[in-house]
Amino acid sequence: MMRPIRILRLAAALAVLAGAAGAQVADLRSTTALRVCADPAAVPMSAQDGSGFENRIAGLIAERLDLPVQYFWFPQGMGFIRKTLLDGNCDVVIGFAQGDELVQNTNHYYTSVYGIVTRKDGELAGVDRLSDPALKGRDLGVVAGTPPASHMARAGLAKDMRGWDLFVDRRIEDPVGDMLKGVHDGTLDAAVLWGPLAGPLVKADPDLQFTPLLKEEEAPRLFYRITMGVRPSDQEWKRELNSLIRRNQDEINAILHEAGVPLVDDYGQQLLP
Repeated sequence: MMRPIRILRLAAALAVLAGAAGAQVADLRSTTALRVCADPAAVPMSAQDGSGFENRIAGLIAERLDLPVQYFWFPQGMGFIRKTLLDGNCDVVIGFAQGDELVQNTNHYYTSVYGIVTRKDGELAGVDRLSDPALKGRDLGVVAGTPPASHMARAGLAKDMRGWDLFVDRRIEDPVGDMLKGVHDGTLDAAVLWGPLAGPLVKADPDLQFTPLLKEEEAPRLFYRITMGVRPSDQEWKRELNSLIRRNQDEINAILHEAGVPLVDDYGQQLLP
């Protein structure tokens, strides 16, 4: 049996090693730039030309930190977090859904919702729920594997759904753009899409409208809180970002509103002005 003094020495040595390992991980965060992990072609959220609303939010945070923005570009799909944030190539993902265990989430800085995109002058312009009988027999676009696809299948729309892939290299493929083009030219009757992707693009098309799906009561939910994602070890960095979000929430909201992102309350029950 180990003597108490040996146990104490071993515990102290392990604590020193753990502290050194923690410091080594923490050192991955740059002090000379805001290093952002981002998809170069996730329009309208992020874009290599800096036009996305997440680019503008990154610019705001960098300005408050008095640092330049430095991007590490990588297509957002399988392996994105491992090859960007966890490999130490960057220090923050500007938009990340709350609750994902791959990252440590900051406090959320907005909540948005899935919705249905239709033509303003079309027969489906008044549809605001996926159980509406008017959707039966229509050509409906949806990204396969997303939450509204489950609602649509339950509503008996499986045979009417045309699915697009969830994980694609958006430098080559553009599922959301293809669906919106289809609704615009009439090859699709409607498309069910994530608000932050569809809302800003619909805002730029006077013939289309985005109707938030606020009346769906069954699981899965169709509204999600969006945070910034950091490494699980970066507690201090998370606290600093939480403070920046809190102190600059009005400016963040202004960026989101100007972009056309549909914002809802934290319970997904009503649109925010």
